[in-house]
Amino acid sequence: MAAVAELKAVLKDTLEKRGVLGHLKARIRAEVFNALDDESEPRPSLSHENLLINELIREYLEFNKYKYTASVLIAESLPRLQKEQGRSPSVEDLRLPAAKR
Repeated sequence: MAAVAELKAVLKDTLEKRGVLGHLKARIRAEVFNALDDESEPRPSLSHENLLINELIREYLEFNKYKYTASVLIAESLPRLQKEQGRSPSVEDLRLPAAKR
């Protein structure tokens, strides 16, 4: 029985180090949210501004290495985004001057 417990611990540790475990947990959370989402209550259309805000939030999360939170945001918003807009927003959509480096 100890060998099975040790194998589980090593497997969990390996998956955590590779980042797979966190990604799987985030994906499961997103799927649970999707399953609980009430399809009978329509969501409002995404305005251009909200589309850009969602993209900025996603970039912020990815920049700060909140990859699991970002994966949930992407899982929840991307299908809707693609359905309504047919594409992801781009930097050009922001109409901001290029950052000086």
